[in-house]
Amino acid sequence: MRKTFLQLSLDRETEEFLKQSFEKSSRVFVQIWHCFAKAFLSMFVTQTSINGLLRRGSMFVFSSEQFLALTRWREEDAPDRSEKRRLLDLGAGDGVVTSVMAKLFDEVYVTEVSQPMKVILAEKGFRILAIDEWAADRKFDVISCLNLLDRCDRPYDILHDMKTALKPGGLIVLALVLPFRSYVEVGRSDHTPTQELDISGATFEEQVAEVVDNVLTPCGYEVLSWSRVPYLCEGDLRQSYYWLDDAVFVLRPLRIP
Repeated sequence: MRKTFLQLSLDRETEEFLKQSFEKSSRVFVQIWHCFAKAFLSMFVTQTSINGLLRRGSMFVFSSEQFLALTRWREEDAPDRSEKRRLLDLGAGDGVVTSVMAKLFDEVYVTEVSQPMKVILAEKGFRILAIDEWAADRKFDVISCLNLLDRCDRPYDILHDMKTALKPGGLIVLALVLPFRSYVEVGRSDHTPTQELDISGATFEEQVAEVVDNVLTPCGYEVLSWSRVPYLCEGDLRQSYYWLDDAVFVLRPLRIP
């Protein structure tokens, strides 16, 4: 894993996101309104949908330069330049992270469960695919699955389907919050997944090794590069921004001799 690790550092886009988070959290009356609205809406809809309705809680995983550094993928490097370059972002939320990658592609597709988030994604011009149809007939140059596997019911199915939906030579960009904790927001009353990922190490480094050895390699993936980044979220009155530790992996299907 040492050979594939890439050290990333704070850059302009990351600083800009933090600056915007500070500015939004300082709008006292807006934040007070959000507090009351969240308390009321939580009786009816998920936290993701609340964020969509209130247009708050945007996330940041990596900048465009960090994406390029991790993937080593540029426009001229697309596997087949005779075809349109396609990105698929699974569980795209409000599309803020999608937009970071979108400028490199001709067509951008997304999936999302939350209806309020779908409205935002449509406003941004992204093509929304049904969560049970995205792997059916299109092929993609890059598929991103950012902080989704710990929030879905059947993560192994997603890992399998991503391989079948890739163009030859395509890449998968996968992010996982570590330490790993599953919480299925939609479709499971007990919030536990049907398929449990075998990740249980005591430290970040141990869990990274388990992600590779217990999940990715058995599922037929090779790690090309990976990094540890802060998974940032816009804050509120109590705190200007929140963060978790993210492991970001760039993968390709294992080549069978």
